[in-house]
Formats: sequence, structure tokens, C-alpha cells
Amino acid sequence: MNFSGHSVWVTGAGQGIGRAVAEAFARLGGQVIGFDRNFSEGDYGFTTYQLDVSDADAVRLACNELLDGQQRVDVFVSVAGILRLGTIEALSLADWDDSMRVNVSGPFFLMRELIPRFKAQGCAAVVAVSSNANHVPRMQMAAYSASKAALSSLILTAGLELAEHGVRCNLVSPGSTDTAMQRGMWHSEDARERTIAGFPEQYKLGIPLRKIATPEEVARTVLFLASDLASHITLQDIVVDGGATLAA
Repeated sequence: MNFSGHSVWVTGAGQGIGRAVAEAFARLGGQVIGFDRNFSEGDYGFTTYQLDVSDADAVRLACNELLDGQQRVDVFVSVAGILRLGTIEALSLADWDDSMRVNVSGPFFLMRELIPRFKAQGCAAVVAVSSNANHVPRMQMAAYSASKAALSSLILTAGLELAEHGVRCNLVSPGSTDTAMQRGMWHSEDARERTIAGFPEQYKLGIPLRKIATPEEVARTVLFLASDLASHITLQDIVVDGGATLAA
């Protein structure tokens, strides 16, 4: 778990899981560039770069700028994502399109720019943060779940295509995690406890470990998959949800 001298790119690094991932890499010696549309919390322990990953032209320009003076990208972690809740008939076209644009197209735009560099250097580690909502259906999460399923398929396909070039591609699928996205779904004082207990009326199980994950707990799994400790692991999806999917 030593990333000294490693160049690490992390999207969604402005807050939540993405920030925890970027800061953890930096603490372990990584030369980290964190990407996000906004960095409003201050005191980031890594280099910040404002970028809307859903904008293909902006991604191309950013990569051209950064890769021109940077010889390697050893680790790419895709965390940036948005959540739009609503039943299928209630979802707006904007909700659907925005979910796909950020959660799927963004990683695709970046991978398309980075893959030639990965092939040239003959090694790299890619980790994308998906969701346990990709493993079991969640009511009112059609756009989110569909986008995360597409992301998972994209990353696993990339892993198959890039394996011969020494590039490992894996997924981490968190469940309920203490982030702004999660807290935005809570509308009562007992929302945390209710999430842990589950919602039978929504066919949603509770969390056997009886707690909400911290961003750092998810980050540690990301770092493991990016590290030499996972040197023979690719095309895998590790669910980090306290057992909420019961290994489904």
C-alpha cells in the first residue's frame, strides 16, 4: 500500500468517497490530481482540477493539458456520480440524461483519453465506484441503477480489452455511505436508523453490520484494488455494504 511516485487521478474528489479516496492516496505517497466541478470544502491534501466529466470537450482538453507534461498515469479512480430519485414514470428526461452523462459517459470520456497512455506504459490500475444498486433493484432508483449497471459493464469490458497490456480494471460497489448524497435522501431525525433497519415496504433489506459505511471504509477497498497487493486481481466487483445485499 505504498504509492510513492505513482501518478493518481480521482474524479468526484470534491467531497464524500472521492475526497476520501484522493486523500488516502496522497497520504500513502501518491501524486494525486483530484477532479470535480467544485472544491468548496477547503484544505484538500492533493492537487485539485475543476472539471465537468460529463463534458467530452472539457475532458479532452484537460487530458491534453495534463498528459502533455505528465509521463504516466498509474492509477485512475472514477468516483464522480449523481443521484436522481423518482419512479420511472416520474423521472424527467433531464434526470435520465444527466444520470447517464455523469455516471457513464464521464468515465467513458476519460477512459478513451487514458487508454492509449495505459497501453504505452504497459501497466495501470483502474477502479470505478459503482453501487450495490447494480446488484439488487432499488425502487425509485431506475436512472441511478441503470447508469451504475452500464458503468460496471464498461469497466469490466475495459478490463478484458486491456488485460494483455497489463492494465487491471475493477469495481467497488458501496451501499449506504455517510456522504452528502446519502444524507440528501434522509428527511427525518431517525433516517439513519431506519436505513440500517431496512424498508420492507420497498423490498429493501437492512444492513447486517448495523451501521452506515464511512467514506474511508470504501476508500480502503479502492486503494487495495489499486495496489500491488491486488496485482493478480482484475474484472472483479467488491461490494462494500455491510452485507445489505446478502451476497446477491
